[in-house]
Amino acid sequence: MQHVLEPRQSSAWLESPYLRSLVAGGLAGTTVDLSLYPLDTLKTRLQSSAGFTSSGGFTGIYRGVGSALIGSAPGAALFFITYDSIKRTLLTPSRGSIARNAEGKAYIEGPRGQRHEAFVHMLAASVGEVAACAVRVPTEVVKQRAQASQHPSSLSSLLHILDQRRTRGYVHVWRELYRGWSITIMREVPFTVIQFPLWEALKRWRINGSGREQVSGFEGGILGSVAGAVAAGITTPLDVLKTRMMLAKERQSAFSMLSSILRFSGPRAFFAGIGPRVGWISVGGAIFLGSYQWASNLLGGIEEL
Repeated sequence: MQHVLEPRQSSAWLESPYLRSLVAGGLAGTTVDLSLYPLDTLKTRLQSSAGFTSSGGFTGIYRGVGSALIGSAPGAALFFITYDSIKRTLLTPSRGSIARNAEGKAYIEGPRGQRHEAFVHMLAASVGEVAACAVRVPTEVVKQRAQASQHPSSLSSLLHILDQRRTRGYVHVWRELYRGWSITIMREVPFTVIQFPLWEALKRWRINGSGREQVSGFEGGILGSVAGAVAAGITTPLDVLKTRMMLAKERQSAFSMLSSILRFSGPRAFFAGIGPRVGWISVGGAIFLGSYQWASNLLGGIEEL
């Protein structure tokens, strides 16, 4: 099946690229989180120090989905607004932009532009992840405690944290909601530094091969799946460390948790859940980046036939 992109008239209210990033990002985040939530639950339980069965096994795989519903759209929207804004600001027409050859076919300019473009994508993805984690980390804390059967629902998990203000104060509540912030940043930044430049490079390769100005949503999804799988496999140890820190009964530093895992579980524990994680993010990359590309094309006036 061929996917041909042709220009069409876009609505005036969607002319702002920032609005397109917000809407497309929010749609992509909600779509991927809800469709792959069961795999995320299984991955969390495999990584839990309590063990897979004690954390719930295969039962209640949608436990904690409420927090995902609330946090997915704003987190993804914040990422893409930041990511696309930095790209638009730093990528000049002479470096990594789409040009046309003598036959009128679209292509992306040479090695110097590609190196500059890759650096910009790394920077944009890193800053975007830091911004998105302001929403994502509290959502993850609440969600994973429900997924690991520490609480019956995401609401119960959130109320348990908020109730601690009576005995331990608001600062403690804030620190609990952002528990694992540092390790999440340590995981997400390397992940996006691998995923997004790879995705953009694959898109550039596809554009240069097809002579079109943009890939379709379907193509963006396939290329996103490849990029996500590679990034997921490489960063699994950081994901295990983040999950253990968020599920721990008391706050621990990343170094302390790292030492504990090595002492009691051994190095193999750092690859717990790698299968579901790679599978989940591979499919998730297809849905997330494919739906983002589709929505961005649609809102930008590019129609897929």
